[in-house]
Amino acid sequence: MDTESLIRGLARDTSPSAPRFSLVLAGALAASAIAGGVVFFAMLGPRPDIALAVQAPRFLFKFVLTLALTLTAALAFAALSRPGAPVARAARLLAVAPLLLLAAVAVELFMLPPGQWEARWIGTNSMLCLTFIPLIGIAPLAILLWAMRLGAPTKPRAAGALAGLLAGGIAASFYAAHCADDSPLFVATWYTLAIALLAAIGAGAGGRLLRW
Repeated sequence: MDTESLIRGLARDTSPSAPRFSLVLAGALAASAIAGGVVFFAMLGPRPDIALAVQAPRFLFKFVLTLALTLTAALAFAALSRPGAPVARAARLLAVAPLLLLAAVAVELFMLPPGQWEARWIGTNSMLCLTFIPLIGIAPLAILLWAMRLGAPTKPRAAGALAGLLAGGIAASFYAAHCADDSPLFVATWYTLAIALLAAIGAGAGGRLLRW
């Protein structure tokens, strides 16, 4: 039996349990959000001026980006967790958040004088961002990897990286409520690096834990 036939056979074998596995994924997503929230509120909490910050478009746009990443990564995560499931459409949706971010960066560069670019890019909390997004995301990543083990991903490293990307979206959504740096230039650099770190951890863990 060749690989493609094996995958199709596994997909047929797992199709009766698809509703049950969907519940597992939904539970894992809920548990990941709760775990990330517990860590966030225990270690950081919202920024002191959040009531004023919510009136600023840049602050709100951070959540548009992080939630777009979380939603699209969740769709791809669900698809990649099952053998033979179509992943192309879900994978294409992963481009939504980066495209939104690129557009926001272009607008920011157009609106700001060049003399302010570096200050907005470096911000005031870059190391805090690089530290706490991974810390908030570790527990969600562990939960998501556990859920994936109950499925049958055929690409363990890619599946693990996607779990890290989803955990990063969840973590960044919480951290954005604390972060005082709202510029898309800051988000494009430091949020991206922090989320990429979780994706790299997920890829490494997935290569070990999700093989079958």
